[in-house]
Amino acid sequence: MDSQPAASDDDLIALANAGGEAGLRAFEALYRRYRDWVLSLALRFTHDHDTALDVAQEVFIYLLRKFPGFELTAKLTTFLYPAVKNLAITHRDRTRRFAGNDEALAAQPAAASPSEDGAGRGELAEVMECLSEEHREVVLLRFVDGLSMQEIAEVVEVPVGTVKSRLHNALNLLRDDPRARKFFEP
Repeated sequence: MDSQPAASDDDLIALANAGGEAGLRAFEALYRRYRDWVLSLALRFTHDHDTALDVAQEVFIYLLRKFPGFELTAKLTTFLYPAVKNLAITHRDRTRRFAGNDEALAAQPAAASPSEDGAGRGELAEVMECLSEEHREVVLLRFVDGLSMQEIAEVVEVPVGTVKSRLHNALNLLRDDPRARKFFEP
């Protein structure tokens, strides 16, 4: 078994920029490394698995077209996030535009119910859905995706102060909601 450490994103990007068979393998490694993250993020925006798969495919085609010559100036997730978000919103809006009222209502996700092994998760998901898209986005980027304040600011293209304000307001809204209050108790 090979015990070499996994190649860094920078190393894989350098190989992909060089092209050839090694470049294809490097791009495939980047794809395998980030496909689940891209898919879950796309699903977060589209609420539809098939649409999220389409978005993920388009995101990786977008990334592939950046080679050769792609330079990574931040984490790859910071680079990919706006592409996922914009493509997902485009797909979601296109779907809404062509769906009739009954179809649009049927396509809305049902409220999550608490699972037995994760009591309260359904309630927290319901409360999160009550937040504005901007508030929900910064909370998920910070606590689910683990991005720093600076990375969130780059991803959503707003100043760091705006990110801090949105996060502060979102957390206050969550603390004030009785369904979520228990998640803030020590």
